Order: sequence, then C-alpha cells, then structure tokens
Amino acid sequence: MKFEKEINSIETYDVVVCGGGPSGCTAALSARREGLRVLLVESMGQLGGMAVSGHVSHWLGGRTQEGEWVVGGLFKTLAEEAAKKGYAIIPFLEPGKDYHPYGWFNWFIHGIPLDPFAIDLFLDQKMEEAGVDVLLHTQFVDTIVEGNRITHVVLFNRSGLFAVPVKAVTDATGNADVAYRSGCETVKGRREDGLMTPASLIFHAYNVNTEELISAVEKNRDPKFRDLISRLRQDGIWSFPYDIFICTQLPGKDEFYINTCRLVGVDGTDGTSLSEGMRRGRKETHELMHIFQQYFPGFKNAQIKSVASQLGVRETRRIIGDYMLTVNDLREEKSFEDNIGYSMYGWDLPDPKKPSIQPFADDEKSGFKPKVEKGLSTPLPYRIMIPKKIENLICPGRAVSVEGQALGPVRVMAPCMAMGEAAGMACKQVVAEGKSFGAIDIPELRKGLKKVGVIIDRVQLPPIYPRVDQI
Repeated sequence: MKFEKEINSIETYDVVVCGGGPSGCTAALSARREGLRVLLVESMGQLGGMAVSGHVSHWLGGRTQEGEWVVGGLFKTLAEEAAKKGYAIIPFLEPGKDYHPYGWFNWFIHGIPLDPFAIDLFLDQKMEEAGVDVLLHTQFVDTIVEGNRITHVVLFNRSGLFAVPVKAVTDATGNADVAYRSGCETVKGRREDGLMTPASLIFHAYNVNTEELISAVEKNRDPKFRDLISRLRQDGIWSFPYDIFICTQLPGKDEFYINTCRLVGVDGTDGTSLSEGMRRGRKETHELMHIFQQYFPGFKNAQIKSVASQLGVRETRRIIGDYMLTVNDLREEKSFEDNIGYSMYGWDLPDPKKPSIQPFADDEKSGFKPKVEKGLSTPLPYRIMIPKKIENLICPGRAVSVEGQALGPVRVMAPCMAMGEAAGMACKQVVAEGKSFGAIDIPELRKGLKKVGVIIDRVQLPPIYPRVDQI
C-alpha cells in the first residue's frame, strides 16, 4: 500500500535531536552551548528517558566506589546541581560498612539516585535556560535523504505530520530509529540468533522498612535474596523465570526502585511486542508486590508508588559504524586516540533466555569476579557513534557500534550522557564547516571536551571485586 500526503515544513534548525533521554538531553545542551539552534524531540510527556519515564532512577556508570568521577562534563555538572536542589543524592560509602541501600555492594556506589518527579522539571528548566526548543509528545517518523545527507526530519504529534529542515541530526532514540529509517546498516540482538536481552518494567515502592531490609541483607550476605527466592520457588509461590531480587534506595525516605522483573522475548523495535510487554510487566508488578509484602523483609507494609510508563528495554538495534568496539578491546584495555569519555560499569547484559544469568559476569565459583575480565573503566571511542552512509547523522547512546556483550557497560546513563555531550559538540563542525561527522577534527573535539570538564584520559582505578568472605 502506497501512502502519500502533503505536509507542512517548519523553520530550519541547525540540529534536531531525536530522543530526550540521557544522551539526547546532553546532546541538545552541548550543541546549544556551541551556539547552534537546537530542537529536542521526545515521544513521552517528559524529558529524562529511562531515568524518568522508565523509573530506572539512578544515573549509573559515572563514578567509582570511592566516589571518584569517571564521567565528567555535563553529567557531573547536572548531578551536582540536581543534588544541590534536592532532586538527587550523591552517595558516599560509610567506612566499615559492607552495604549501603543505594546499591548494596560497595562497588555499586557509582549511581546517582534521582527523584524522577523532580528531575523532569529540572531538565525542563535546563533546556529553557539554554535556549533549546523542545517538543514533547512528538514522535520521530522518518527522514528525507538527498545524496548522503538528511535534509528533513519528519515528525508527528497532535498537530499532525510535519517536516523540519535540518543541517545535522542526532539519533538519541536508543533504537537507531533515525539511522535505520535513513537506510543505515544496523544489527539487532546477538549474532547467533538475533535474540535480545530481557526487558524490565520498573516500579517504585514506598513505606519500605529500610532498617529491616538492610538488617536481613547483612545477615544473609546476599542483597538479591537468592535463597529466599529458591525456597519460594520450591513451594510453588515464585513462578517467574528470574531468580534474583534487585532494589536500590531512592532519595525519598523508605522509597526504593524495584528492578526484579525480567521480561523474556520482548522486541523493543516492535510495537505489538512492546504493548504486550507492558501489559505482562504490569501484571507481574502486582504479583511481585504481593509476594514481597508476604515474604520479603521490610516489605510487609510497603505499597506501590508508581509503575513506569515506559518499558525498560536494554538492547535493540545497534549501528554498524566506522568502528566497532569489541569484547577483546575491553579485555586488552585498549586505548583510543578518539576517546571522548568512559563508563564505570560491568558487563550487565543478561542472557536472552535466562534472565538472571550474566554470560560474562557474576561467576560465584571464582569469588564473584567476572567470567571474562575487562578493565574497570570502559573507553568510548568517538567512531562508535558514526553510522555508515549518512554523513550528517550521529548516534550517541545504546545504539552505538559495539559487539554483543560490549554493550553492557556502554548502555547505562552516565556514559550515554558522555556520548551525547561529545555528539552535540561535534555538531558545530558539521554545521559550521559542512563536514561529515566522520571527518571532523578529532583533536579539536577532544580539546573542546576537556575545556568543559569532560574526562577523556584514562584514570587508574583500584580493584573493586570483593573477596569471597566479603560476599
């Protein structure tokens, strides 16, 4: 069926950023800081992406367990300002304690817990202060391509379909939607069968007895309550395909976000699959909460505060870029001349069919060290954001050009913010000098990033894996 329609074209923008999550927000702020006219487009009703609409309310992957910043620039600036306003917390370990509720094990302190119901306002304010134009409840639809450049981005909202003339485009959709619909080569899922890691539907709980929960964790030496879940499964109470409990504390007193649900078989690029996943996730949320209230320490009087309005999708399409970051690169701690940031995060890409198994991590027999060793910090070479074919398109975030399990440490929010900031700054050369993203002056970009506090040189980090007797 062929569909044709005349649509209106609005004024020209230097940069259109598609996706208002962590990478999209920093890309927009960075491009605007360079003096460019920027339009930020977001399909949900608020900015913040998975941290807000998805309720994964921790900016993960930006600090060491001691609180040293591994991701600087806008991530650090935004985190510190949000904390000063009371919208976030920058936690630090307390000496002598093995556990803390903002992440449990001492190597998980790198997250910045957020109040999603304030961070959305905070991001609105930052865009207004910077002069970024924002369209919420607006879907990316398609692109108009002439030669090897995007000339227009086609969008849809309640006003109907319309086109935006543009000089540079940032695909921060997380799904490589812009790249895919512009004819760029992409890959989806794992190499052998195309299957993708499970999705999650996150919910927030309040009125949790934090002291009772922490006491049980310290007594059992396992914040994931594996033994309890095993007993509940044997008794026919726990029927889910996952075997671990995951929760971390939010800024509000006795409030936690619950990341236990693992939805196998969801394709985040398929509308029907996403719809079914949301319904299945909501059903499991209420079933899980009922079990928590009956059997889990600290949850007797707990209640559901909010269920995410967006499914937590960890993996979909990835671009085939100018360079593909490989597992071997991370094993060898390879350095890159075009490095634009780092991630402080583990492998963390669960098996598509076994949602509690991390193929490269959590080897209990070796003292909880990874099955596959890598450097503690993961470099982010600029080239992994550059899709082939389209010259004025860049793709920061989890749709970058990486090999399979290498996506795990790259996909979380702090490194996505680092990539977004670099992408936004790179737009200046593309717009002002007519260059392709693949042909920009990398030393000039790195110099500019350093000037605004981005960390692009490797920091030597101490080992963070505990001894077996610490688990």
